[in-house]
Amino acid sequence: MSDEPDGARLSTKHQADGAVSAKPAKAAVPAKPAKAAQSAQPAKAAQPADGALPAEDWRPLADRIGGNARDFLDGLTAVARGESADETVPLLLLEVAQVMLAGAQLGASKDVILPSNWEPDIGADPDLALDALRIGLAERLSGFDDYAEIFDPYADTAATPFRLSDDLAAVAADLIHGLRHHEAGRIAEALWWWQYSYVNHWGTHGGAALRALHSVVAHARLDVAEEPAAR
Repeated sequence: MSDEPDGARLSTKHQADGAVSAKPAKAAVPAKPAKAAQSAQPAKAAQPADGALPAEDWRPLADRIGGNARDFLDGLTAVARGESADETVPLLLLEVAQVMLAGAQLGASKDVILPSNWEPDIGADPDLALDALRIGLAERLSGFDDYAEIFDPYADTAATPFRLSDDLAAVAADLIHGLRHHEAGRIAEALWWWQYSYVNHWGTHGGAALRALHSVVAHARLDVAEEPAAR
């Protein structure tokens, strides 16, 4: 209902004999000016799902993990091509330790939650490239490739056979998967994949490989050949 200005009013008093005594009319009160229409407020951006952070909030971590992933893949490729010569194991120890530090950052971060349960397609997996990488690593790691590891130290009691070349290729595959999202600008999807696959897959293989590589270096430094007994 619109406001109406107060107009002049006539106040009358009815007397017993029917006469009417008129009172002077009040001066008209000017109508209050209508409030100016408020400017339209910009629509709020759609809020992410409960527990999810906007993709931009994750960008610094995603860019950092992406850089670590690229460095690891570059180093691994160089080793597989034979560019490390006699430094294969020490260089792999360094590369794996660095990428596992990146994984630890993912493990220590809050859960990355996607707005939906749908993951965009990343295209064909780089199977052929990974096969070549795995073969090259196996050749460079001849004599050290096979080892045994307790897969889950809290659940398993028997050692499981592993291969360093398989472990490193498995880590590379998961990192490449996330990089496909990152390079396409899908920040949340990249971090979600890296974090999920770290706790579910590549973290296990990377951790086992790190322990095996450390063992090789430790044996090389600490094992002492037995000297022949003096006669």
